Amino acid sequence: MRFILAFVLVFPFLINAQNQYPQDYFGNPLDIPLILSGTFAELRSNHFHSGLDIKTQQRVGLNVKAIADGYVSRIKISAYGYGKALYITHPNGYTSVYAHLQKFAPEIEAYVKKHQYKKESYEIEMFPGAETLPVKKGNLVAYSGNSGGSGGPHLHFEIRDNAQRPINPMLFGIDIADSTMPFVKSIYAYPLDENSFVNNSNKKQKLRLIPIESGDYVIKNVNAIGNIGFGIETNDRQNLAANSNGVYNIQTFVNGNKNFELDFKRFSFTETKHINQLIDYEHYVTKKERVQKLYKKNNPLSIFKSVINDGVIKIEDSTYLVYKIRVADFKNNETWVTLNLKGSKNNITTPIQTKTTPYFIKADQAVNLKEGKISVDFYQDTFYEDFYLDFEVNSDTLKLHEDVIAAKKNFNITYDISNYKEADKSKLYIARLLGYNKFSSYTYTQRRGNILTASTKTLGTFALATDTIKPTITPVNFKDGQWLSKYRYLKIKIDDEGSGVSNYRATINGKWILMERDNYKDKTITFDFNDGIVTDTKNILKIIVTDNVGNNSTFESLFYRK
Repeated sequence: MRFILAFVLVFPFLINAQNQYPQDYFGNPLDIPLILSGTFAELRSNHFHSGLDIKTQQRVGLNVKAIADGYVSRIKISAYGYGKALYITHPNGYTSVYAHLQKFAPEIEAYVKKHQYKKESYEIEMFPGAETLPVKKGNLVAYSGNSGGSGGPHLHFEIRDNAQRPINPMLFGIDIADSTMPFVKSIYAYPLDENSFVNNSNKKQKLRLIPIESGDYVIKNVNAIGNIGFGIETNDRQNLAANSNGVYNIQTFVNGNKNFELDFKRFSFTETKHINQLIDYEHYVTKKERVQKLYKKNNPLSIFKSVINDGVIKIEDSTYLVYKIRVADFKNNETWVTLNLKGSKNNITTPIQTKTTPYFIKADQAVNLKEGKISVDFYQDTFYEDFYLDFEVNSDTLKLHEDVIAAKKNFNITYDISNYKEADKSKLYIARLLGYNKFSSYTYTQRRGNILTASTKTLGTFALATDTIKPTITPVNFKDGQWLSKYRYLKIKIDDEGSGVSNYRATINGKWILMERDNYKDKTITFDFNDGIVTDTKNILKIIVTDNVGNNSTFESLFYRK
């Protein structure tokens, strides 16, 4: 019976899901079995994951291959984000992306280093023409690594369309073994206005999931009235991996009729920020659990499909509804949750009283708030919805609500520092205070005369901070005056306790050298003697490191090399 019902409900989905993408065009980017640590479009902090994270057996240096003929159309290197990333444009209009690389194939590596030395910068972005670095399907193009913002060795792999929108690579025949049903961790019900209640409460309710033999779940005896939305915390696992990854599709049905769908096939980078409106943002900030709303509220995401009444369920007194949630992975393994809803006005409690403040923020209006020497500018459509804001200034500390409201775009915080001594002004920056001990986190700050401005999307408590401490520079694998004839690398650790490292510059005998900052987390910069810069026996290494308020340190060391 379960199979028949599931087939009836899902049949339209199967018809609409016919694959329009080429199946035999692309090969695999690695020679090893493809096992994932991250799936396409899974929920990440402030964004959807734009590709597949492929495990590399906890190693770096695996051969990364072009998945089809084409040419290297973009190369970007950064200590953050994708780290070392390579983009290949293919004749069929798609682009493949390979990120967190250790290094590039020899011809590409030589091309990159030539331009890094010319620009005198480790971080670089280039757009080679179609004739510069052509590749064939199966060619070695790079080696897997752990660069940028990576948390461990893996290959981040993407396929994008001609508008640079990422698409699930599995739609192109990139096969991942998966016979495991998605699992559901929790279901929440949301009364959406003051006249709506769930189990006699106007507050969000966590509902009791009852597992059944099939692997599905039921939720019994939910009494509700009014406009109700639901939310789900769900994940998937593939074969041979224990990672909790994202799901592929979520649908909901009311009395057998589909009324909502989240389809994670493709998205654009311009919309990925709206993930914070898709999830219950306050719940995530306070509990670190990502609950996806199964209703659409002021959210322009393109992944919404088949939405009726914004996915909101209107429940009237003395009615009975069967609400079903279908969660599926790419291989169509599915898990169902069935909720039995009864419309009831009995024993409802008083609606929650909204906390009011003198500052009511209307999302569709620009607002300027000012007290003393601190001001805040919210632009039109900074937020998704209206709310009462906590705004309080105490000396140089600004309380700007709590980080429980998702912002759609940045707002500006401005400090007038004219009352500070001239010698101190250059060392000031705007910091966001975090945690019980109010640890200060640098917020990118610009200064124009006596005005400091920080741009951010995060509410919270802010304050002026002072950084007068210079960065530290520490040699890792050598000492002053040492012979380094048999060394391949020079390694230096750079760090800054206050505002953080902004930039660094290294020379040997006055010539700029490329010191790679492979992954910002380990704070190590590395020079490769194979670059061929060092030709003298006696050499002076000089490194200058500057933090975000302009404090700088200089390190010099003598070494010898034959």
